[in-house]
Amino acid sequence: MTAFNVRLTFHGDLTFFLRPRSAHLERHLSERTSVKDIIEGCGVPHTEVDLILVEGAPANFSRVIASESDIEVFPVEPEPITAFPENRLQVRNVRKFVADGHLGKLVRDLRLLGIDVTYDRDANDPRLVEISSSEERALLTRDRRLLMHSALRHGYYLRSQNPLHQTVEVIRRFNLANSFAPFGRCLLCNAVLELAAKESVIQELEPLTRIYYDQFRRCPECGQVYWSRSHFEKLQKRIEAIQTRIKAEVVR
Repeated sequence: MTAFNVRLTFHGDLTFFLRPRSAHLERHLSERTSVKDIIEGCGVPHTEVDLILVEGAPANFSRVIASESDIEVFPVEPEPITAFPENRLQVRNVRKFVADGHLGKLVRDLRLLGIDVTYDRDANDPRLVEISSSEERALLTRDRRLLMHSALRHGYYLRSQNPLHQTVEVIRRFNLANSFAPFGRCLLCNAVLELAAKESVIQELEPLTRIYYDQFRRCPECGQVYWSRSHFEKLQKRIEAIQTRIKAEVVR
């Protein structure tokens, strides 16, 4: 077939993925190509794209481009949707996640807030995609090629390498600010904690803990026992730091 040019305009922070970071790119194609492949060929994972307009009309990822076209690509925005709300490509109410192996500090922050995050530091890429797909979890990672996997429906590429900033990114991207349940999950294995009578855990406690503490929770999966010990204040300050950062982001 006759070769043709495709002109792309990337909106919002999608230029983060482009090299150079220009909002306008042009691609020379020699065969019919899906919109998904064109966009990801520019370096932008499909999980970051919420709206595609081809010649001004909404299109999905499977739309095939076979002639000269103008394509606009829009990111997920935290603000209420106004344009083409029925044609958005990303789900905003995801409440379950699976995290890549190098994101242990982010996982701890999210679990501290009561957010459901599966994590195995040794899980390989196929396993991460399998968990995300089979359990309807959004994959959190800094591996953009992983987010381009065709079987992956939900995911997010973390822009920052700072765990605090990453936590705020996830909260804003998936609108989780009203879903916090601090100290409700096991920080080690993610299970929901259960109240435990002092008598049922007393053999696992240090002598001073037996004297000064009366309220306990236990993880039903790994058996870890939790109480308001010395590092509780440190964890509370971490929650406050996250909330302060969220408010600062809103103001900006």
